[in-house]
Amino acid sequence: MMGELAQRYPRNALVVSSGAYADSAASDATVPQAVDRVGIRATRLRAIHGLALWTWRASLLARRHAPGFVWCGELKPAGYPARWLRARYGVPYGVIVYGTELLLLDAKIRRSAFKRGTAGSLLGGAAVVVAISRWTADLARDVLLALGKTDLAGRVETVPLGTTPAHFRPGIDARAARAKHGLDDGGPWLLTVSRLEWHKGIDTVMRALPAVRAAHPGTRYAVVGSGPRRPQLERLAAELGVTEAVRFLGAVPDAELAAIYNAADLYVGASRRHELLVEGFGISLVEASACGLAVVGGRSGGVPDAVREGETGILVDPDDPGAVAAGVNALLADPERRKQYGAAGRRAVETFYNWDRVVKDLIRIDAAYRLPARPAER
Repeated sequence: MMGELAQRYPRNALVVSSGAYADSAASDATVPQAVDRVGIRATRLRAIHGLALWTWRASLLARRHAPGFVWCGELKPAGYPARWLRARYGVPYGVIVYGTELLLLDAKIRRSAFKRGTAGSLLGGAAVVVAISRWTADLARDVLLALGKTDLAGRVETVPLGTTPAHFRPGIDARAARAKHGLDDGGPWLLTVSRLEWHKGIDTVMRALPAVRAAHPGTRYAVVGSGPRRPQLERLAAELGVTEAVRFLGAVPDAELAAIYNAADLYVGASRRHELLVEGFGISLVEASACGLAVVGGRSGGVPDAVREGETGILVDPDDPGAVAAGVNALLADPERRKQYGAAGRRAVETFYNWDRVVKDLIRIDAAYRLPARPAER
């Protein structure tokens, strides 16, 4: 997400500070911004040494560039150097929040005075909080009110996410993708693109599959993504007797992903809340819409902000396999309705669910809070 934003902010409007990762130099060359890599792997930024190094590096950048505002791509760990820049140089910062981190934070502050104080300083020190959905925004306000940050609770903005309509689009030749991943011309094919975690609802779709296949014989289910739950999901498929109807494709490169969407007949994203995990928005849902697919989404978390019910798809109870099966069967039985939803989804991406609109929203927000331009230190 932050890479998409860096690509779209005006040239040289940002100084991007982050950790290093494999081939980061190659990606940095494509970004029209100054990119400063902290001398440590990105995965180590959360450690005490990483936070100290990042904070020191951020101070150097602040003196050199005199920024008027700082965006934190997430609360932790980016909030720590941002909080320091505010305390040391008076630079305001905004935090982008997603949902799951707020659930975790809410649980911690309710049982630990220390965590409450830390969160109050880190999140409460922000000038503005940007949530990726209305559900996330409501949760952010609840957490801020619990921290006693009433003023900041009134400065929570909602900026739903998007995708790239030039990349994810209908009409892509899917023959190579079908051949590579074994998605033959039979079907229909249901599709989910997500990390393999319980809250993504992949198991619910699999439990719904027998009822779907009873109504629409030959229906199969392709799952794109990697994650820790694959062994359990594969065992579940065997227990349900649908192993031959479920295909786990693993991680698929972005360059091939649009063709996979074009190879499917219906997208299913039955995300639900599971313990402290939840879908804050669901970018794969709008990627599917961008490719002209009708969508069946779970009525949970921020998914209703990504699926316009009755326009780009339908929402169902993601905890109920029967409800998921009914939603899928209704759309499989009505090709014209699927076509209408897919076309409306494509229009919604072109006009709203795209990164260009997200950047315009964020530029508007940071302009309202940034410091006046001032000279940098020599």
